[in-house]
Amino acid sequence: MTAAVHLVRGSDPLLRGPVVEDLVAAILGADDATLAREDVTIPGRAGASDDPDAAGGAEAREAAVGAVLHAATSPPFMTACRVVVVHDVGALSAAEAEPIVRFLDDPLDTTVLVLVAGGGTIPPALTKKLKEVRAEEHAPDSEKTVDVLRAAAHDAGITLDADAARTVAAHYGDDAGRVTSLVTVLASAFGPGARVSASDLAPYLGEAGALPSYQLTNAIEEGDPAGALVVLQRLLTATTAQQPRPMHPLQLMGVLNGYYRRILRLDDPAVRSSADAVAALGGKVKEFPARKALAQARVLGTDGIRQAFDALFQADLDLKGARAIPEDAVMQVLVVRLARLSARRVGGRRSRSR
Repeated sequence: MTAAVHLVRGSDPLLRGPVVEDLVAAILGADDATLAREDVTIPGRAGASDDPDAAGGAEAREAAVGAVLHAATSPPFMTACRVVVVHDVGALSAAEAEPIVRFLDDPLDTTVLVLVAGGGTIPPALTKKLKEVRAEEHAPDSEKTVDVLRAAAHDAGITLDADAARTVAAHYGDDAGRVTSLVTVLASAFGPGARVSASDLAPYLGEAGALPSYQLTNAIEEGDPAGALVVLQRLLTATTAQQPRPMHPLQLMGVLNGYYRRILRLDDPAVRSSADAVAALGGKVKEFPARKALAQARVLGTDGIRQAFDALFQADLDLKGARAIPEDAVMQVLVVRLARLSARRVGGRRSRSR
């Protein structure tokens, strides 16, 4: 018989889904899924207050765990086993997961439990128990947009030229799960064996996907106000399956403050190398970001870093209502100021080097 417990990992539910379906199909074989399969989704957490009467409250999660245990402790009917698929298991708190941990101490030998990531971080006690019982782990082959695009296009029998592939990767950003749907549409529109160019894509792309926040600091480092504004707009408006809400301006302020605090700590003549930078940042940063931060500290200099913090301070006040400026406008002004500051510093150094 197959393993009694499986864990499906992955941050994107659109990419986890096919992994779950393939796994359940392999477990059931010829058995009827309508008789053997039970799906339970753990409701998301309602927030810090965790109102038990809310749809995502503790009471709802307790009921979901009860449904999981009821299904898991019931013998199969007209099938070799019962498969219980638990979605968004990361939404459980440690206390809410405890009944599942206890069940795994002595599971029914006709039950196969499939736990699916999502909803948050899986409680440590449950993670430990899954290791103890040697749960089999499964995940998408890749969650990188370019990899998902390549595999989906190959399976669909179409080819995207290099410009088209770059366009898709840039447009969808971190939202790799949407790529498979795009490829399905392209295959239907152009037919098997088609070669799709960037100019063919425009009617099919849909809304842009979210980007990682480091692309904003990259554009600022490059002294590119226009590019930084494009990234800012995506961060403030775009969502993904993993990130159902766009970033809030205060979240972005946290990103930018952290970025410039790191640079400030490296504004020291004693910090001369990447290794020095890693040490100065507490040894918790990898060499590449430490090296980039050190280079930016050198570009900006003490005066430039001070000006950056002045801009951050004013933006923080404005976001909190100091001057009744719309939040989007506050962030746009801030990002342009920071990017121009980097551009002026880089330009000034180039002029002096001549």
